[in-house]
Amino acid sequence: MSKVSIITAQEAASMVTDHMTITTSGFVASGLPEALTCALEERFLKTGQPRDLTLFYAAALGNRDGSGAEHFAHEGMTKRVIGGHWNMAPKLGELVLENKIEGYNLPQGTLSQLFRDIAAHRIGTLTHVGLNTFADPRLEGGKLNSIAKDDLVEVVSILGQEKLLYKAFPIDFAFLRGTYADEHGNISLEREVASLEITSIAQAAKNSGGKVIVQVEKIVANGSLDPKLIKIPGIYVDAVVLCEDPKHHEQCVGCSYDGSMTGDFRLPLDSLAYPKLSAKKVIGRRAAIELKENSVVNLGIGIPEYISLVANEEGIGDYMTLTVEAGPVGGVPQGGPKFGGSVNPEAILDQPYQFDFYDGGGVDYAFLGLAQADESGNINVSKFGSRIAGCGGFINITQNAKKVFFCGTFTTGGLAVGFENGGIKILQEGKQKKFVKQVEQITFSGAYANRTGQPVLYITERAVFELRDGSVYLTEVAPGIDIQTQIIGQMGFVPKMDGTPNVMDLRIFREERMGL
Repeated sequence: MSKVSIITAQEAASMVTDHMTITTSGFVASGLPEALTCALEERFLKTGQPRDLTLFYAAALGNRDGSGAEHFAHEGMTKRVIGGHWNMAPKLGELVLENKIEGYNLPQGTLSQLFRDIAAHRIGTLTHVGLNTFADPRLEGGKLNSIAKDDLVEVVSILGQEKLLYKAFPIDFAFLRGTYADEHGNISLEREVASLEITSIAQAAKNSGGKVIVQVEKIVANGSLDPKLIKIPGIYVDAVVLCEDPKHHEQCVGCSYDGSMTGDFRLPLDSLAYPKLSAKKVIGRRAAIELKENSVVNLGIGIPEYISLVANEEGIGDYMTLTVEAGPVGGVPQGGPKFGGSVNPEAILDQPYQFDFYDGGGVDYAFLGLAQADESGNINVSKFGSRIAGCGGFINITQNAKKVFFCGTFTTGGLAVGFENGGIKILQEGKQKKFVKQVEQITFSGAYANRTGQPVLYITERAVFELRDGSVYLTEVAPGIDIQTQIIGQMGFVPKMDGTPNVMDLRIFREERMGL
């Protein structure tokens, strides 16, 4: 086997030509091949080349700071973006809203699986995921603007079952990132927080006749790497780029290397900081009450992260196994730029395998964010007026968990609360209502949940709701809250009630531990 070519990031960028379909690795601020994408952006800004690229990626890419997918956020450079999540690359979203780039948003898990189907030359990914949501072509087909004309998703019927077909397409170029490369181009990922879908991406590009370029932090001698740690065999790799700038190869953008997320060492959990009492912690506590022993759990980003912190503070962190869609199983999921990694993980799977488990109903409890809910129980977390957030793994996870909980403050935009006499007090109401007559976009379908018999709860700092037979019922109210003025008066619809709602557990609103 011949030695792999070692080139510079600038040489790699020069290989990308007009109209190519390019993909990169990464999950939020982790695993980003920044040296490669920076070089490609610099080339375009200097020369105007390459032009009219199609960017394809599964998870969020970036840290809202110009990193990740934002290197492609230039009119003329990029023609089309097909992505699972957009919120971490807001400049891309702006170009889509201005109709300067064709935009598509499709379920993250399904896109990670699509890489495998592209690699195997299948016609696409066939799945129930996305039915009755905005990914369904009978609604929006994942199209984000008027110039996104192509139908990337099709409704099909197989053996009497309705499915969605996410169509395959060839990949011309893959910019990936690993930890080490040996002289034959074999790539290991031992210092990354997750292996993501990096193997599948490399296979998809290679079998499409495309090029695979991998950025690494060190090149080592043949035989130095444990073959069990190789995630990209050298036979898939066209060239390796040795990253010379440490800032372009941080484990997570803006963060120091944390070996507790890779298995280098384990941290004592009592070293973790626990949040003070707040509206978010109240929600996390109410959600944590739902946890049962020996359960498999997925936590979304934002307020759901508090559930893990509360569980560990209460000493019931071992009641459940927390999983993250990026691949970690067990441990404590992290937030912010470290979202996608877990402290003290028990295993780290490839992302497509994690989503196979999720899609098949392997998650007992899913706790996800609540950005907008309507009277039919639909949830929108993906598009708000002039802002494109994207669905990420939300559709895969919420559509298939055995029980799903949407967690968020009741209103947003300036909400302030206090705690007194064992209850909660609204000091200042948020400017925006989250419970509206009709959501702007259906990221979770209440109708689909009713059809499958999925239990659904909506947890806020002042009330808990339940989805029953296509309607939202108010079931619990926090002590100190007036139902008429502080709940119904702050909603776009009137929830149903079976008599007087229950009082939320009083322990939730006290500073001391609950004693779960």
